[in-house]
Amino acid sequence: MDWDDLRIFLAVARSESLSGAGRWLKMDASTVGRRIGRLEHDIGATLFAKTPQGYTLTPEGDRLVAPAEAAEKAAKAANEATRRDAGISGVLRIGAPDGCANYLLPQVARALCDIHPGLEIQIVALPRVVNLSKREADMAIAVSPPDTGRLTVQRLTDYHLHLAAHRDYLDKHPAIRDLPDLRRHRLVGYIPDMIFDRELDYLSETGVQTAQITSNSVSVQMQAIRAAAGLGIVHDFAIPFVPGLRVVLPDQIALKRSFWLLRHADDRGSRRMNLLAEALVQQLRAETARLEAMVQAAADRRT
Repeated sequence: MDWDDLRIFLAVARSESLSGAGRWLKMDASTVGRRIGRLEHDIGATLFAKTPQGYTLTPEGDRLVAPAEAAEKAAKAANEATRRDAGISGVLRIGAPDGCANYLLPQVARALCDIHPGLEIQIVALPRVVNLSKREADMAIAVSPPDTGRLTVQRLTDYHLHLAAHRDYLDKHPAIRDLPDLRRHRLVGYIPDMIFDRELDYLSETGVQTAQITSNSVSVQMQAIRAAAGLGIVHDFAIPFVPGLRVVLPDQIALKRSFWLLRHADDRGSRRMNLLAEALVQQLRAETARLEAMVQAAADRRT
């Protein structure tokens, strides 16, 4: 049994499908299936059971996961040792909530790739927590630290949010001078039963219980606000991307949240992953501060 067989086995175990493993490995699903079949024949055991939900591990397959992950760790260490002086290169897949993925990570990725030309960055934008145990990403950014899991957790940066609307909406609707005035306005926010983290329940802090236009995506919410459909809680770092957006009741509705960097616990000894995490933290903090400073400067000019 060689490492390449174990690599394919782990990809199927984590994605629970041949097609998902194939996309990760850049291999045809039929080839993945043949390789798994050959591995099962070589060791004389069935590793996966095919169900309507996908490929699930059998007891024999489950016992193979730990030694396969140990082999994966050793292979990464060996690869790292052979290019210790070559700088940061290779693929880095970052999972993040879509607000961070849309408004912060593109600039961060540009800066990292400018510094490290051999680096390939993949950004996975999901309206949920990225599953690191299934290797959906190498690192994940979350809006709250997890309570469980074998993870390394690091506070990335604080960020701020305010109630905002497009000037076209504000020009056509009654003035907003205090919180009770919001009851006469249309709100944009999250679909209540699809809020995947309590830190995202922004509208509860406005005293308004119901939003008329909702989405599980921050980007969709922002597009609705941009279209003058209503008011919503927005990230300060996203405001510079929407000309005409105006903060409303800044002294009464001002939220602060934090981003957290999550990594596999097994990666703590990896020089490459430590360097990547350090660079990611530095660049994301700088970009958040830059965009928020732009919002504050614009507010100062209007006062």
